[in-house]
Amino acid sequence: MRTPVSTFLTLRSRRVHVRTWAGDTEDAPLLVLIHGWMDTSATFQGLADALGASWKIIAPDLRGFGQSEYSRENASGYWYPDYLADLDALLDHVSPDAPVRLIGHSLGGNIVCTYAGVRPDRVRAVISLDGFGVPNGKPEQAPTKITAWLDAVKSGERINSYASLEAVGARLQKNSPHLSAADARAYATNWTELRDDGKFHVLADPAHKFPFPTVYHLDETLAIWQNVTAPVLWLGAEESHIGQWLGYGRDAEDEMGENTRHSPEFQRRLDAFTDLTFALVPHAGHNLHQEQPAAVATLITQFFANTRPD
Repeated sequence: MRTPVSTFLTLRSRRVHVRTWAGDTEDAPLLVLIHGWMDTSATFQGLADALGASWKIIAPDLRGFGQSEYSRENASGYWYPDYLADLDALLDHVSPDAPVRLIGHSLGGNIVCTYAGVRPDRVRAVISLDGFGVPNGKPEQAPTKITAWLDAVKSGERINSYASLEAVGARLQKNSPHLSAADARAYATNWTELRDDGKFHVLADPAHKFPFPTVYHLDETLAIWQNVTAPVLWLGAEESHIGQWLGYGRDAEDEMGENTRHSPEFQRRLDAFTDLTFALVPHAGHNLHQEQPAAVATLITQFFANTRPD
């Protein structure tokens, strides 16, 4: 394993935990990795190992996750634009004068793609790992969304705790069936902490579980993605639930597995980008970077080799 160094930065008046996997040279090219919902920067350990020390990798814990500070001033939920502002502040700190390569998983994939569309001059290349937006909302959903949010604010939210690290690992394997028990336990040590009640608690603010009171408008997202100038790589996972509802995957009738079939909604998302490559990772669920880090690293390395150099 490449051993990361943990540091804390003050970004936007908030304490942010950052893991850094140093490169083998001082001028090693930089990758900035953004994790998904209910996760931490430690999720990228396997990918950092697979990519190798030719890259310097920086990965923050998003606000309210891992060891980063919670949003105590806003106990009614977290808001997507703050993730963009946090990333903006991080890049000003780690690479103030040069555009960067961004990689994000799930929520993190949506963050980096959005950022690449609103700050195109700050991004050299962008990769999304199974993060392709969410289902398009409808105006008539607005009343029920606000009602659900009001109910959650009144009742509060809780996050599960576990009796042992083995139980945490088993929970991780439920979401990632191709993850070994040993790897699951390793991730479990960074995903939870042992507290005075003798249980392992997930390192996340329960306020993250509040439903959004707003309706997701795909047209707004597409308008942002159309503004991306950097080359983009989207990696889907053959066994991901994202592919099931969004409609991407291999053609079941193609024995060679070379063709893909996409729903009109997913194709619309693909078509929003001017320079996009899409590929599927076999034998992987939503957490493809944990289940198949070598395969993901290979696709990332090939993509970077085909994009403009430093």
